[in-house]
Parts: sequence; C-alpha cells; structure tokens
Amino acid sequence: MATPSTNTKTLDHIVHLSPPGSIEETSRQFSDLGFKVIPGGEHVGGLTANALVVFADGLYLELLSFTHEPSHYPPGSPARVKRDTHPWANKPLGWIDYAFWGNGSHTIRISDVINDRAKKDGGEAFYEAEEDGGRKRTDGKVVSWLISAPQENKETLPFFCGDITPRDLRVPTKPPANVQHPSTTQGIAHIRIVTDAKSFPVISKQLASVTGQEPLSSTPIEAVWSLDSHSTTSPWLILSTPSNELESDFTENVGTGIVEVGFFGKEEAR
Repeated sequence: MATPSTNTKTLDHIVHLSPPGSIEETSRQFSDLGFKVIPGGEHVGGLTANALVVFADGLYLELLSFTHEPSHYPPGSPARVKRDTHPWANKPLGWIDYAFWGNGSHTIRISDVINDRAKKDGGEAFYEAEEDGGRKRTDGKVVSWLISAPQENKETLPFFCGDITPRDLRVPTKPPANVQHPSTTQGIAHIRIVTDAKSFPVISKQLASVTGQEPLSSTPIEAVWSLDSHSTTSPWLILSTPSNELESDFTENVGTGIVEVGFFGKEEAR
C-alpha cells in the first residue's frame, strides 16, 4: 500500500467527461451498468461538477461535466474566458484523463521530484508547480487538494492530485455500501492508452520517468507498468500502438488517449 510521500506511481482516479449539465443522467447510465454512484459536488469556480464511482481498492472514477455550455456565459466575460480555456473544454466525450496520487505538499513537491528526475534521465516529462483545487460536496463539506499537471502531453501523462484535507473526504470509501456495486466490481485492473508508432517511444520514456521505473514488459508496440493503489492491488498502465481500425482512427483524429479501462471483480485482483 502506498503512502503519501514522494511516490510517483500510485493511481488515484480516472476522469470521464459527459455533456454539459448531464451529471444526473450520466450517473443513471453508470448505475444501469451496475455501478454504485455517489454524488460529488461542484468544483471551485463553478465551471464543472462531478459524481464518483468509488471502489474497494480505494481508486475511483470521476464522472465529470461542465455545468453549462460556453454560450451560457457572456462573450468576453471572465467566466467565458475561463470556460473556453479550460484544459478539458475541447476534449471529446468519454475517458479524458487520469490522476496519480500527489502528497498535498507545497514544500516537498511532487513536481520538483519529477522535474529533477526528468533532467537526469532525459525523459522530458516536466510538470507545472502545484496549484490549489477543491470542491464543495453536496453535504456542504469543503474538500481541498493540490494539482500538478504535465507541461506537455496533457491527458497522455497523468496529472497529480494530492490531498490537503483528508482523502476520505474526497474519496468516501465509507460506509461500506459506497463501494458495493451490483456488478461486484472491486477495483480498476488497468488503463490502456493508445498512441501512434512515431510517438510510442517518446511517451514510453516519459512514463518511465514519471513513474520512476522501467516497464514490466516492453515491445516496440506495447509497454506495461505496474502501479500502486490505495490497497494491495496493482493496476496496470498499458501504452500501445493501435490494434485495430477504430484505434487507428482514434489516434488520427483525437491523438493519444485512453481507449480502455479494465475492472476486476471478486477474487480477480492481482
């Protein structure tokens, strides 16, 4: 089990984007798929809101949407500028990003650890300094964290989310009913990212730099890392080139990104 120090390979959550104002509908859809969905809240600034699917392994899915279409905000207004320039403003719907666990510190910063490592190993995976983030839960409790995002290859490399308030405020694994799903899903088995053949060796080197470890296995078309979680499970991060026409179309039209999230049920954990 990981501890919140300078570990840089602990999976925290995966972000799923749905249409503006659709959190309730998306929650119903995931419920229909056999997941227990927990209300999240509205993020600081009011641009986005979320709901959560929390698993027994401590990992979770963040079901996120913008609260309004861009046209809701007056042209040229500060709110419209923030909406238009949000990092996820132009992302296609679906799996858009993933987070590793940060340490919530402004002094021993995850960004410094990774940037120092990148300078030494030539991985060129550099991160922005930590910024404050948070949201207000539906029960009124305020959750605070620090975010550090990659300077380049956003959504390809993970961002880091480190808790200032206790993590169980952000990720409510209790009561036990919160992590009991009709589908019997216990946690996240893997994330699979696809990229084109030209980008594969570059991104593979960057991921090795971010995680601080070489992949468990590596070929010219696939690399696999074993990550830490908030329990004894070890989810995999898989980077590969397209394996079919749909994935080739994805890399041509969207670029590099998440195409698959795998889950495990009872007695299936690695």
